[in-house]
Amino acid sequence: MSGKNDDHAQLDDLPIGAGGEIDGHPIKVTDELPRVIGVPMNLMLIAMKGIVMFSGFLMAFTFGAVVVIRYGFGGDLFAYEEWLLAISIVGFFAGAVLASERQLHINADILGIIIQNPRLIWIRGFVVLSIELGVTLFIVYACYISLLDDFSFPRLRATTVLRIPFVSWRIAIMVAFTFMSMFTAAYLYVHIRKGLGLPLKSDSLGKVAS
Repeated sequence: MSGKNDDHAQLDDLPIGAGGEIDGHPIKVTDELPRVIGVPMNLMLIAMKGIVMFSGFLMAFTFGAVVVIRYGFGGDLFAYEEWLLAISIVGFFAGAVLASERQLHINADILGIIIQNPRLIWIRGFVVLSIELGVTLFIVYACYISLLDDFSFPRLRATTVLRIPFVSWRIAIMVAFTFMSMFTAAYLYVHIRKGLGLPLKSDSLGKVAS
């Protein structure tokens, strides 16, 4: 009898976030992974933050410069649409990676509000994370097929003026979705451990702090 109660208590203790997953748990998901995986992912996050800051600053500066040059001096910034498009795409998907790391993507699933049973909430979280992982992996595969199609041409398709290959930002998109799938897999790993009642590093840190 006590075993069942303990099991129910563990399920009740599952941290439930806005999406019903573990985003309400005070953890940094990369810290819950083996160091050989977590450390490179942390370094990758630093690179993504740098890309987002650089691309955001460059877009703001460029649009400001375009206004000044066009309306102040009657000139034009040569082919800025082409190179700025490439940089903005890279910056956008770098931001998407950061959103995946923090589970900030929009989730329109209302089941997280309707379901009250802790066990069903955990099952729902497992299903949602599994679907997210499957979708992102499929997109990575689709990007790979698209790249094979690009490289099948004698000459790479490119922009009109600066001849920037379209494949450049398609590679960036594939890399971004690969990173997003890695973070989804990391959250799924932690979600499973928590559901099985296995200890997390954040749990031990919380006990030390208390």
